Amino acid sequence: MFGYSYPDIADMLLRIPAVLWALSFHEFCHGLAAYKLGDSTAAMQGRLSLNPLDHLDPVGTLMLVLFRFGWAKPVPINSRYFRNPRRDIALVSLAGAGGNFLTAFVTAFVCGLFVRFRPGLIFGGNRIFLRFMMDLMFVNVGLGVFNLIPIPPLDGSKVLSVFLPPSGLRAFFFLERYGLMIVLALSFIGVMSAIMSPIFIAVQKFLFMTINFIGGGS
Repeated sequence: MFGYSYPDIADMLLRIPAVLWALSFHEFCHGLAAYKLGDSTAAMQGRLSLNPLDHLDPVGTLMLVLFRFGWAKPVPINSRYFRNPRRDIALVSLAGAGGNFLTAFVTAFVCGLFVRFRPGLIFGGNRIFLRFMMDLMFVNVGLGVFNLIPIPPLDGSKVLSVFLPPSGLRAFFFLERYGLMIVLALSFIGVMSAIMSPIFIAVQKFLFMTINFIGGGS
């Protein structure tokens, strides 16, 4: 996916910490946003947590390790506690991807600082450090972009549902019952990759520009 081959064992071992953080922080951000907007359901169920064991979905985690996009167990949300349910559902849905993009940007910023002040750590043959930092960036970008696709049950579909008329909502709820199978099928035939690739590449270029800028490049 996105021009990458299947990872070897070393790649997978390096990627696992990045995957665990990406999934945990994604769901934590959903729960935190809901909590700030008045819904404490996630907090009461122990999901306002950065512990990966509270969030992992086996299939979604494996997808993220192999392809850099996947999913976790959705954080429970009760929109009855929201003052403005339509707006707040969209904000909570966007919070997960926002957390992933924030992680990717902070990682790029840190890499830029190392390029400027500790270039030997980046360019001096420390292959493990560099590969981990790249995985941390790309896994988070992949998870963020993937979840913004407006196909149930992904977060982007929750944002889309806010703008749908009643007739569209009926179709949305029908698709949601088969959403996981649809996502897996589209992933298998390459449709998800085709949708995500242009966005992934654009964000990747921005992150490398950030590293170059912070690192003092031209």
